[in-house]
Amino acid sequence: MGAGTHSGSDAAASGLVTEEARAFADALPDGGVLLGLDPGTKTIGTAFCDAGWSFASPGKTLPKGKFTRDKAVLAGLCVQRGVKGVVIGLPLNMDGTSGPRAQAARAFAKNLADGQRGLGLPVLLWDERWSTQSATRDMIGMDMSRSKRAERIDSHAAAVILQGAIDRLAGGIL
Repeated sequence: MGAGTHSGSDAAASGLVTEEARAFADALPDGGVLLGLDPGTKTIGTAFCDAGWSFASPGKTLPKGKFTRDKAVLAGLCVQRGVKGVVIGLPLNMDGTSGPRAQAARAFAKNLADGQRGLGLPVLLWDERWSTQSATRDMIGMDMSRSKRAERIDSHAAAVILQGAIDRLAGGIL
């Protein structure tokens, strides 16, 4: 069964990973808090949105380590915030093709969605091209110092990624 063909009732159990907003929305008919992630090589930026999918806010930037440790930290955040689904930035090349970073993001998503080893939540992979540039521009607009921007860029990029996804999900244009 392809990533976009799971029914909503079995999405969490079957480890839905999709790049299709409609399939993700169908897996979450009642909405719910979403966790946005910007996984890098050294850190994982986090963000959260409200249950009505209106606005995303940056969370913490976590140091990236082994998957089991990262999963445990993310699971704790999911329980604490009542997360129902995960949106992960997909770093496509500018021409839309997938490179090594996109493949790593897909593997991370598959592991996170897994009901046995991961979080068991539906995962939406969302095109993250320009998210870091957008986040940087926003932080400069807030007159944030260069050192503060360096500390917070990944969580702000995660918020940009998540906001793009929820704008599509809540806007009804799937």
